[in-house]
Amino acid sequence: MTRHFLHITLLLLSANLAFAQLSPGDLAQGHAELEGITNCTKCHDLGKSVSSAKCLDCHSEIQSLIDQRKGYHASREVKSKECFDCHSDHHGRKFDMVRFDEDNFNHDLTGYELEGQHGVIDCRACHTPDYIKDREIRQRKDTFLGLSQECLACHDDYHQGTLPNDCRSCHDIEAFRPAPKFDHNDADYKLKGKHIEVECKECHPIATRNGVEFQKFTDIPFNDCIACHDDPHDDRIEGKCSQCHTEKSFSIFTGTKTFNHNTTDFRLKGSHQSVDCFSCHENKNDPKLIFADREGVTENQCAVCHEDVHEGKFGNDCAKCHDESSFLSLNMNSFDHNQTDYPLEGKHIGVDCKQCHTGRYSVAIDFSACKNCHDDYHRGEFAAENHVSPDCVDCHSLERGFDYSLYTIERHQESSFPLEGAHLATPCFACHVSEEDNRWRFREIGSTCVDCHQDIHEGYIGEEYYPENDCAVCHINDTWASVDFDHSLTDWALEGKHIEVDCRDCHFKMAEIEGEFVQSFNDLNNDCIQCHENVHDTQFEIEGVTDCKRCHDSESWFPTLFNHDETAFALEGKHAEIDCKECHKPIVVSGETIIEYKIEKFECIDCHQ
Repeated sequence: MTRHFLHITLLLLSANLAFAQLSPGDLAQGHAELEGITNCTKCHDLGKSVSSAKCLDCHSEIQSLIDQRKGYHASREVKSKECFDCHSDHHGRKFDMVRFDEDNFNHDLTGYELEGQHGVIDCRACHTPDYIKDREIRQRKDTFLGLSQECLACHDDYHQGTLPNDCRSCHDIEAFRPAPKFDHNDADYKLKGKHIEVECKECHPIATRNGVEFQKFTDIPFNDCIACHDDPHDDRIEGKCSQCHTEKSFSIFTGTKTFNHNTTDFRLKGSHQSVDCFSCHENKNDPKLIFADREGVTENQCAVCHEDVHEGKFGNDCAKCHDESSFLSLNMNSFDHNQTDYPLEGKHIGVDCKQCHTGRYSVAIDFSACKNCHDDYHRGEFAAENHVSPDCVDCHSLERGFDYSLYTIERHQESSFPLEGAHLATPCFACHVSEEDNRWRFREIGSTCVDCHQDIHEGYIGEEYYPENDCAVCHINDTWASVDFDHSLTDWALEGKHIEVDCRDCHFKMAEIEGEFVQSFNDLNNDCIQCHENVHDTQFEIEGVTDCKRCHDSESWFPTLFNHDETAFALEGKHAEIDCKECHKPIVVSGETIIEYKIEKFECIDCHQ
């Protein structure tokens, strides 16, 4: 026993002496926990130098940036180097492994080019824990990781959330003031005329918000001039100021062409529209008096401005016989048609007299039926056996005109084609406007589905499932997208998840021409791999065929029918508790990545180190 103990003691002493001879020095403070001969292989490969792969296993944040092709270590100049080319160790506890010339460091390699003021400030002004969001990285001493490239990650939001966070859309890196990239023409309010010369703060006031200086740039009212300017007319003239003024100067009057006189009590019509404003109004400089000299004058008080050539013989209501187009043109607007045998109603009221009275107004007109004045648009379609068509008033009214029909849904339900389902919501023209001559038709337009709808299944579905091309076998009027077909009538009844699958997923395939589909209903192969990808490659083939149903059912993709105990490696003990993927790893077969389920060797040493 004593001899055996002495042997072990000498062995340990030899190991310590060997370590002292092999180790070039103490590790830096960050690697101090790896000191000792038993930890060498955590950084070194046996018989080789330090492994960069092992470095990145520990420094996973660097590996993550490299994977994302971000940061200094992902640059072309750096990623080809080994870690120890720049970060050596065994130089003592106080050795700084992250050393570089900050003054000559090429910051462009980090993926963030230093421009403007960023190029002259000290590194630590940006690389400070206060600007690092990740808590773990923020706790590290003198780290250069974890910074975001967003402006607001380092700078306070002067606009306090009132503007988008894309600071560089307005500012450059030289200074926050001014904002050289901002173009007021891109805003909702474009500057014109005198507004171009106004200082920004005149419209965008500077104030204090949340204890700091704040200048308001949003929610500035600009719907009308009086949002910023006083109304010199004391709210006496309605409408926007731009009707009469421009941004060049308030003293420039442009209202002759642009002012909407209809906002006053006197609407301009006919020749009044071409009269200069100051032909009726006195031109005054006082904005409170301008255009006030005609207040209270109404449209029918013609004699206030015009001379009454009739000297009052016909009263003061000139509009009974005249209109604003010309005093010489006689109109019949004052004629009371209700005094005749045919009072005007609805659309007839707006018809010009000459449309009906082609000759003298005193000649009588036969108004016993609509067809006496109007052509039969329907060309006798509704004529009865006596070849007499019903009068238009059976379906049309004078109030809404010929474009509107009094024919109701209730009357349609009494016809030979009652409306059901989606047909109730279909506009009339969809069925009754002929594509041949672009006119309304109501007779002999068909009554079966294929008379109006394209039969997309013709030649694709067998007669036993689609007798006489009757769409109603599968579809209903409520919606064509709803299909009610008993799949058990076929030789492949739907089960499990297949019941939930939309018919189109199996029976419609995208053609080579984009946007077109190919139908497939007859003689479909119901092998799983006809629709589903065989993710197992040839691992489970028997005589060249992979039968998915040996392990899977239609309820889910989980292999509920598979029993591992029936394989060459029955699961026992801890093996029954681990996840399948712990043993069954991805492999590459013929350039494709699959999961290896048929493991050739499964001795303990094959999986366990």
